[in-house]
Amino acid sequence: MADDWTTLSARASFASHRLIGWIYWDPIALENYKALGIDMGGVTYIASRSAPLAPAGAQVVAATFYSILPEFIAAALQITEQHTTYDAIIQARNDAVVRGLRTYVPEICDSLASLAGPLWAAADGLPVSGRALFAAHRQQARPSDPLLSAWLAVNCIREWRGDTHFAVLTSEGISATQAGLLHNAFLNYPKDWIPRSRGSDDAALSSAYADLEARGLATSGVVNDAGLALRERIEERTDAICELAWRSLGAELTAEFLSLVEPVGDRLVSRIDETAGTEWMPAARERR
Repeated sequence: MADDWTTLSARASFASHRLIGWIYWDPIALENYKALGIDMGGVTYIASRSAPLAPAGAQVVAATFYSILPEFIAAALQITEQHTTYDAIIQARNDAVVRGLRTYVPEICDSLASLAGPLWAAADGLPVSGRALFAAHRQQARPSDPLLSAWLAVNCIREWRGDTHFAVLTSEGISATQAGLLHNAFLNYPKDWIPRSRGSDDAALSSAYADLEARGLATSGVVNDAGLALRERIEERTDAICELAWRSLGAELTAEFLSLVEPVGDRLVSRIDETAGTEWMPAARERR
């Protein structure tokens, strides 16, 4: 059963990335943010994802985002605060979530909405220790709209996984830039695309590769088999820890969640392809 639950955890986590990820580049959301005075996608990604935690400051947000350059975080939050409030950002995002789901995947909306209560019960049962971004999302007021509520519950569980994944990376001594390099190699992305998209420059990449090479995890500026094996173990360890959320939801409801989201996952990712490109939201992408 342990192996079965780890597989379910991996599948449900991947499905969650797909159910959530499209919103960061959604045209409805971007128009809503533009009406608030913000017309830059990178800024709105950071602001909308971090909004519940952002009042704590850019350094705290950078700590929880892990692999995005802290200077990017600080600039994004500064721009946001010059134009609007984080509560307004959240409302703009939530409006786009409901409109988008009902437009792009209408066939799953009623059934997903019916899972709001059990999904929140699963999120509420997760330990908060060491999961700051998850905690900030979970303490937000819960909406009356059951579809939005279900989506937000999935996002909370997804952020718990993210916090957990970063803790695993930390335990392995993996730096912010190295996290991007290992994930890039794991997915077989264009060379260095992920860390560069998060702000790592030539100097950061050179330093990160030098350390990986000293540890036997890269060879001549390329993540090698040992590095890939480490990244595989990190993924498996994350999935195993994150069984907790899906065990709490239960096998029957986890299977129901998968039956709803997996068939429309490619459609939701295609929204990202059309609006941002075929590399963004790597956590929602199949390995190539």
